[in-house]
Amino acid sequence: MSVTISAGLPTGMEGLTYPIPFSDPANLLRIAQHAEALGYHSVWGNDHMTTQNYVRAEFPVAPRFWEPLVTYAWLAAQTKTLRFGTGILVLPMRRDIVVVAKQIATLDHLSGGRLEIGVGVGAYREEFEALWPGSKAHRGDMVEEGVHALNLLFRDRVTSFQGKYYAFHDVEMAPKPKQERLPIYFGGNSPNHIRRVAESADGWIPAGMPPAQLRPLVDRLHETAAAQGRDPAAIHVAPQFIVHLGNTDEEAVARYRQSQMHQHLLSLSKSTLKDQKGMSMEDINLIGSPATVIEKAERLKAAGVTHFLGLYFAANDVQELLDQMERFAEEVMPKIA
Repeated sequence: MSVTISAGLPTGMEGLTYPIPFSDPANLLRIAQHAEALGYHSVWGNDHMTTQNYVRAEFPVAPRFWEPLVTYAWLAAQTKTLRFGTGILVLPMRRDIVVVAKQIATLDHLSGGRLEIGVGVGAYREEFEALWPGSKAHRGDMVEEGVHALNLLFRDRVTSFQGKYYAFHDVEMAPKPKQERLPIYFGGNSPNHIRRVAESADGWIPAGMPPAQLRPLVDRLHETAAAQGRDPAAIHVAPQFIVHLGNTDEEAVARYRQSQMHQHLLSLSKSTLKDQKGMSMEDINLIGSPATVIEKAERLKAAGVTHFLGLYFAANDVQELLDQMERFAEEVMPKIA
C-alpha cells in the first residue's frame, strides 16, 4: 500500500519545537524548496497568534509566529509542484468565517490549486482565551460549525448561515476554490473527530498515536463513513509524528532528548497527548535507525495510515533539520512510500 509523505514547516514553532531564533523567512523558503527538491508531497505549517505561558517563562525573547496562509502565498510563488497544508488552522481564533473562506479560495487560485486545509481547536486554550476573553465557547463545536459554513461558501453561489458561533447573510463568494474539492482535514485526537471526519471531511490528523491505539479508531472511522454512504478508502488517515534518524537507535534517542522538540512534547502531555501517559515518545514516534523507523512506519501503515503528514524533524538548527529531511527522503521514504 502506498502512502503520502509530507514535511512540517515551522511557521509557528519557535520556542515550541525549535529554539529561538529559527524560523526567519529565508529559512522557511530553504525548507520548502528543499522539501520540493527531495520529493515530499507537501509542507504543513501550524497556527499560533500569541505566545504560550511556558514559552514566555523559558525564553527572554518572543518567538516569531508567521500566519500560515500569508506565508504560503509567498512560498507558492517560489515553488512549482509542492503542496501546502495547514496542520492545523485554528478556526476558533478566527472570528469571521467568510474572511477565512475568501483567504482560502484566493490562496488556492494563486498557488495553482496546491492548497490543503487542516482545521482544529489548537493545543493551548490559553491562546483562545487571550483572543476571546471570558468566552465559554466549546471549541470543538466551533470548528465543526466553521467547516460546515466553509463548505456552504465553497459550494453555493449565494448562501446564508446562522449558527451558534458564526453567521452571515446573502453572501455571494467568488471565486470558489480552484480545486473541485479542496481537501479539508480535522486535526486532533478527540474521539469526536471520528464522527466529524466521517460526515464531511477528507482526512483525519491525529498526533503521535501508536498503532495499537490508532487501529480501532481507524476501524470506527471507516464504519462510520460507510454508514454515512461514503467510501472509507477516500478518507485519509494522516497522523503527525516526530522524526529523528541516527546511525543506531541509541544515537537517535540521545540526540532527540537534547532537542527542543523533546521539551515541547513534555508540554503537550497535559493537552493533546494527555491520553498517552506511560508511553515512551521515543517508541511512539519515528525515532531510531533507518531500519527501525522503516519497521515502525510499516506497522503504522498496517494500522491504517495513508499519509505521514507534516513530519516534524527534531533538530536544534536549520541545517540539522535539512540534513534529517534529506536522510529520511533517501533512506526511509523509498522503502515505505
